[in-house]
Amino acid sequence: MGKSLEEVNQSVSTQNKKTVFRKILAFFGPAYLVSVGYMDPGNWATDIAGGSQFGYTLLWVLLMSNMMALLLQSLSARLGIVTQRDLAQASRETYSPFINYILYFLAEIAIAACDLAEVLGMAIGINLLFDIPLVEAVMITVLDTFLLLFLINKGIRKMEAFIIALVMIIGMSFIFEMIFAQPEMGKVMYGLIPSIPSETALYIAIGIIGATVMPHNLYLHSSLVQTRKYSRNEAGIKQALKYNFIDSAIALNLAFFVNAAILILAAATFYKHGMHEVAEIQDAYRFLQPLLGTKWAPILFAVALIAAGQSSTVTGTLAGQIVMEGYLNLRIQPWVRRIITRLIAIVPAVIVILIYGESVTGKLLILSQVILSLQLGFAIIPLIHFVSDKSKMKGFHIGKATQVAAWLIAVIIVSLNAKLVYSEIQGWLETSDNPIVLWLTVVPLTFGFLFLLLYIVIKPFFSKPRLNIENHSPHDMNLKFTETAVQDNKNIAITVDFSFADENAINYAFKMGGKEAKYTLIHVVESVGAMMYGKQIDDHETTIDEKLLKEYKLMFREKGFHVKTVLGFGEPNKVIPNLVNKGDFDILIMGTHGHTGMKDLLFGTTVDRLRHKITIPLLIVKK
Repeated sequence: MGKSLEEVNQSVSTQNKKTVFRKILAFFGPAYLVSVGYMDPGNWATDIAGGSQFGYTLLWVLLMSNMMALLLQSLSARLGIVTQRDLAQASRETYSPFINYILYFLAEIAIAACDLAEVLGMAIGINLLFDIPLVEAVMITVLDTFLLLFLINKGIRKMEAFIIALVMIIGMSFIFEMIFAQPEMGKVMYGLIPSIPSETALYIAIGIIGATVMPHNLYLHSSLVQTRKYSRNEAGIKQALKYNFIDSAIALNLAFFVNAAILILAAATFYKHGMHEVAEIQDAYRFLQPLLGTKWAPILFAVALIAAGQSSTVTGTLAGQIVMEGYLNLRIQPWVRRIITRLIAIVPAVIVILIYGESVTGKLLILSQVILSLQLGFAIIPLIHFVSDKSKMKGFHIGKATQVAAWLIAVIIVSLNAKLVYSEIQGWLETSDNPIVLWLTVVPLTFGFLFLLLYIVIKPFFSKPRLNIENHSPHDMNLKFTETAVQDNKNIAITVDFSFADENAINYAFKMGGKEAKYTLIHVVESVGAMMYGKQIDDHETTIDEKLLKEYKLMFREKGFHVKTVLGFGEPNKVIPNLVNKGDFDILIMGTHGHTGMKDLLFGTTVDRLRHKITIPLLIVKK
């Protein structure tokens, strides 16, 4: 199995820093990318609804959710730092393929629900600030599809800087909002005392938990911490755990401030004036100026909303890539992944807005957060199992007290969700004209997910961990080839990428040259680190590729072939021609994966951009 987010894995060095401050700064960043998920537009909807209907009463839910988030995110970071696996990869190594497909499906639903909130939030912000119709504003959000590609090509530090800048915009906006609103601090403190005044409050409270503790953030954090390069000895890992916890504490407390500010703003304006039905972000925007007496209140509100949507959409896409690669071991072009994720969110948003109008966006946002909350158990429970596993964590497993706290959080979340699901299904059965359909569909599906939840709780206690040591060579080096020579005395270059295409290309080359020819196997490491640092890069992907090339060479030399290897770094369509033109080759042989058309768009293509740059014949061996 490849490294999580291979293009930026271990791309930020934390070593050789002259001062403690510079070393701390080298580790800071991942938690800020995670924190934007805790202040995305979905949070705004639940916070506004909670503040306008119940005043400061649900502030304690935000505080509790923040404490839960800090513990869970620190566990997620611990998993990534110690095992060098993200949560999706760890699940893939632990559960059966069938269970993993279900967990992958649930994770994708969570990411789609999150992206729906981001799309609606950004669109509402654009609509309010520039008076663009909401449906058109939703369509405009497609344009940010390529922002992630631009940022990740600039390196993870540039992306972190961009996200931190947006977070600062959000934070500064709400500092001014608090100055304008002048909340009653006594009631704010009283709101930190736990209470649930009604069923509606419970629904919103669960939505707040779902909006705060987000399942995709657990996948994201376990991957982002792996962008740091540090000593893999005990002292180095302890230092990484320490600094990442500090990073998480600062970033998540900032997110708590933003969420609390939104709820307090709603309580100090709408609830105070008896406007308990304000649940829509648009209504909140319109009422802020007359209630607070300044035109800057709604402007800052809309600017912060756009910044929140834009920052969280970037991290949501990264989470989608991590989930797909981790569970399915499938990598597709990043821009394709981005468009797919965005379309999944845009299509239902546009349909609902066209049918029911703009007034339902608040309900959609709250529903998206409840969906997120329902997915939490399927991410939290595996995470707790993994970081409690002594063998998997190599001595860095969590202690008993932390395990008890983590399981308590899981029980609280799952119990609240069970209560919500039971209440909702009971309501549907009582009001439905044809309840038999629900008994045959929704009820069995609910029990199915309940059994799945019980399975992932119990399974690790009664089974040994699966030791899946995988690489990205699906045929495990068992190439089949013939030795009959068609032409002798050739100097043949062969490109390899450790896929099934290698078998066809190498087999054809051996037919052409026989045992008298000289063969050069060329492979290009195309991670972002390789593109930036060239031969100086020392990451996991390079190490694996060097190992596989060496195994190829040894295997073919044992069969009597004259084989040497060349490892290049960067973009294949540029590096391969450079290597080939420098060598004294008679022909270049490349294998293909057999895909054309849409699959080229999904997985990329090298041949078309390479063939015009070399001075020798190119033979393409199709699958």
